[in-house]
Amino acid sequence: MNAVLLVSSFLLLFSLPAEAKKLKVVTTLSDLASLAQTIGGDRVDAESIAKGYQDPHFVEPKPSFVLKLHDADVLIVAGLELEIGYLPPLLDQSRNERIRPTGAGYLDASTGCEILEKPTTAVTRAMGDVHPFGNPHYWLDPRNGRVVARAIAAKLSALDPAGADLFQKNLAGFEARLAEAEKRWQQKLAGYAGTKVVTYHASWPNFAKYFKLDVVGYLEPKPGIPPTPQHKLEIINLMREQKVPLILMEVYFDRKDPDFVASKTGAEVVMMPPSVGGEPAAKDYISLFDFDVDRIVAALQRKK
Repeated sequence: MNAVLLVSSFLLLFSLPAEAKKLKVVTTLSDLASLAQTIGGDRVDAESIAKGYQDPHFVEPKPSFVLKLHDADVLIVAGLELEIGYLPPLLDQSRNERIRPTGAGYLDASTGCEILEKPTTAVTRAMGDVHPFGNPHYWLDPRNGRVVARAIAAKLSALDPAGADLFQKNLAGFEARLAEAEKRWQQKLAGYAGTKVVTYHASWPNFAKYFKLDVVGYLEPKPGIPPTPQHKLEIINLMREQKVPLILMEVYFDRKDPDFVASKTGAEVVMMPPSVGGEPAAKDYISLFDFDVDRIVAALQRKK
């Protein structure tokens, strides 16, 4: 009897489905990690190298990043050379062929997205931090977020076919929530179409195009170059002439120059995270837009 029970227990043990090994997803941006976790659900562990409160152009390489990349099954990058300053040596040191650009676990999230501000001439250092393949802040258009989410679902399905149904279900749920959110955002900003704004850095062209804001100038004279006294004067004159009510500013830059320009023009500085986690309330991709839209609407209502 004991022998029978032992054999039965043995057979039962091996008939139980083994717990699926979670895919380890490393992304360069917190926005991509948010989308990967949303689509992957409990079949993935997603984490980002850059945090939402950090400038994604200037990420300090750390030994811990090499370990994360070494163990990763998937690497999702923003592309367009946004990570060119730090990612290549980290990939070399990780010795993980799966996540190199030629590997099965590599995904360039920019593929298929609408990329703005593509240079029409040769790019030189004299132009500042200009990206040769276009502006890399494309995720700030929710339509591009939808494209990225679909690409992530396809990549995860290829690497984990057993999870494909779950990934597609999660994708459908995300797209439904995003569609509802888009209605909400458009309704809130509907009365402000064509509003002129100045931004600190060129982080917002996709955001501005989607929400019909008119970016008429930048606090940086060239991308990545701090404001000079002469340029600040030019921006002050431009804002006075065109009655620009807002300066949109990324959370990781110093407020000193924007506050000075605002004091001379009567404009309001609006601090906005361009990425998930840049503010505690911007905890995922959709709430990032909720936060930024609400910040803009509140500032414009105060300017009435």
